[in-house]
Amino acid sequence: MEELTPHRRESDPRRGKLRKGMYILPSLFTTANIALGFYAILETVYGAPGYAWHMDFAAKAIGFAVLFDGLDGRIARMTNTASDFGRELDSLADVITFGVAPALLAWMWGFHLLPMTMAPDLRQKITELGSVACFAFLIAGASRLARFNIAKNPQPSNPGRPGKKYFVGMPIPAGAGVIAAVVHYSAGDPVTSWVTAVSWLMMVVVVGYLMVSTWRFYSFKDIDFRSRRPFRLIVLFAVLFASIWYFSRPALFIIAILYMASGVLWRLQWIFRRKTPPAPPAYREASQTP
Repeated sequence: MEELTPHRRESDPRRGKLRKGMYILPSLFTTANIALGFYAILETVYGAPGYAWHMDFAAKAIGFAVLFDGLDGRIARMTNTASDFGRELDSLADVITFGVAPALLAWMWGFHLLPMTMAPDLRQKITELGSVACFAFLIAGASRLARFNIAKNPQPSNPGRPGKKYFVGMPIPAGAGVIAAVVHYSAGDPVTSWVTAVSWLMMVVVVGYLMVSTWRFYSFKDIDFRSRRPFRLIVLFAVLFASIWYFSRPALFIIAILYMASGVLWRLQWIFRRKTPPAPPAYREASQTP
């Protein structure tokens, strides 16, 4: 068989078609992301006290969407097929799947389906405040995406170096994951007490604030799957996968809460470090002498 020269390789129409087809691959994952968000919205609308599994399915759909959202960007970078169209489509998909869907799920699960036996005035006030909190979550997520799209060299303020190791503010998929993990942990059973509803309201507000904050959150983008010794990653992912497979409710709940708390802990660490006065020069020189 005749071997193709470099010039013929470049002009080969089959290679050109294959290259064009690779650009579709990340968009397919983004389309699946949108489909899961739409499915989560439908399942949330069908949710009712006697049909709690609908909201559990909505939470699961958002969880799978978080996975697809991480895959489409990584695949685009690995195949060198990132495009402006793909980035815009991904942002619109995130607004639907990680903004509208979890906001509606948080409102329906935590406020709208409160029992009718509760005091009418109290129930109405909690529902109204819950609507405001869920809308604030949605606006915070959309603002987070807009800031991320226009940021050239973001720097976390608590502190952090610009780069791919940290996100500035909690990413919107993680915020939606917190909402979905809590609902999934309850198996979709709606909130039944006003104390739990008020606690849920505060959590929704906190998650929204963390998304628009300038605190740093680990991005996981520095994980190299092509390293020479990936066995540690293999063991870690195997344990993580087995935990989610057999104990999805507590495992996902713990993962979501720990990730949310990581940004808070880093912020507190920076505050205490900033308040600690530096050692006097004489003391530093004395401590450095043998």
